[in-house]
Amino acid sequence: MEEVILKMIGIDKSFPGVHALDHVDFEVKKGEVHALMGENGAGKSTLMKVLTGIYAKDEGTINFEGKDIVFSNPRDAQDAGVVIVHQELNMMNDLTVAQNIFIGREIMNGKLINDNKMNEETKKIFNMLNIDIDPTELVGNLTVGKQQMCEIAKAISHKAKLIIFDEPSAALTESEIEELFKIIRDLREKKLGIVYISHRMDEINIITDRVTVMRDGQYVGTLITKDCTKEDIINLMVGRVIYEEPKVESHVPKDAPVVLKVENLNVGKMVKDVSFELRKGEILGFAGLMGAGRTETARAIFGADKKTSGDIYMNGKKIDIKQPKDAVKYGIGYLSEDRKRFGIVVDKTVVQNCTMSCLEDFMKGIFINKKKEAKISNKYVNELKVKTPSVDAFVKNLSGGNQQKVVIAKWLIKNCDILIFDEPTRGIDVGAKNEIYHLMNMLVEEGKSIIMISSEMTEILRMSDRVVVMCEGKKTAEIGIEDVSQEKIMNAATLRS
Repeated sequence: MEEVILKMIGIDKSFPGVHALDHVDFEVKKGEVHALMGENGAGKSTLMKVLTGIYAKDEGTINFEGKDIVFSNPRDAQDAGVVIVHQELNMMNDLTVAQNIFIGREIMNGKLINDNKMNEETKKIFNMLNIDIDPTELVGNLTVGKQQMCEIAKAISHKAKLIIFDEPSAALTESEIEELFKIIRDLREKKLGIVYISHRMDEINIITDRVTVMRDGQYVGTLITKDCTKEDIINLMVGRVIYEEPKVESHVPKDAPVVLKVENLNVGKMVKDVSFELRKGEILGFAGLMGAGRTETARAIFGADKKTSGDIYMNGKKIDIKQPKDAVKYGIGYLSEDRKRFGIVVDKTVVQNCTMSCLEDFMKGIFINKKKEAKISNKYVNELKVKTPSVDAFVKNLSGGNQQKVVIAKWLIKNCDILIFDEPTRGIDVGAKNEIYHLMNMLVEEGKSIIMISSEMTEILRMSDRVVVMCEGKKTAEIGIEDVSQEKIMNAATLRS
């Protein structure tokens, strides 16, 4: 039997209005990958933040390498060999990749920081991880996926004995996930303890040895991965069966009008001559690998990035979108893949975030009608099942998945006719995913239209009426859901020009 490296016993933690952890037990052995699973708000990330000193526990004991310990802060945890790769990115956009990797432990040349040496050491780490990123590039210029790989490299650069991966693959492509799994298997062989938090059920069977499930801040049970099914895990997580059957036919009438038409769209080197149509009541899926140009296409339509050339039509009329407020005026809403940078203001309340895109609708002269604002916010918070003590709670105190739901609520309150959802369920558990899928279907039944960008093949196949595939900035395929398959999508997604 492998030696236990971490044992957490009776861990309890409360925040104002929320009992986040209710006497939770958890253990990890050396040389195992232990999945920690549960719906958003179940307490997974909170438990790991207590372990690494980000939060102070209220009760319970933590035993690491046979000794009872309490880490005062993440630096103490890192020095002891406990490192966490967070779901939310913690990189500094104005520093280079290498400067981010070594922040707080810079390599010095006398009294000066030795950037050349840090670049060299970063390159060595990237070569080991098979990551193709320039150490001198500013982090703010990288995609979300590449920023996440930098987070992983930063964690691995410490002499870790226990590594916690909190949704490490959420923003990665299939090939990047494969590389990540190779790294994790190598770390397992070196007898490190690994905690793997993920909502992607298929990954759990591939990479983990045991699964511990939490629900509503409590420990539910631990399963041996090879002896359990996906359904066993889901039932422990949510207490109900959730089906993920692919869509077999389009739900859009053949005579449905075209509500959005994009012709010959170009955005620098990232989007090349892209054309497509979106029909009323349709979910148009956009598939492709990271860097294919899907997000850049969406941002250009929304006016967040300036297009080089191309035309956009709504309901047959040519429109000019120069900035996001123009798109909102035309009834286009955009759910960004990076909610913390572009979707929410974490230091504002739920109600303030919900109404920020249409605050003028809640004004009485120079005053905000708080009662009206709270009423509409509560309506969508309840419909989306956002786990929050009240709409007056700060968004920063919500779990990642519940923050995502607040962004969706914002655009639903604005009542946009066209919604662009970029990775709508990234970092969201299976139960919450099902709720958002149900909501999306309800929206298109009401006549709204959705462009859905997703890196999850099951999501594309389950939700789309048609699928547009992109590769290296170009549209390489457009397939009706009746004819689509994973093989066809992957072939088009890797079709080089």
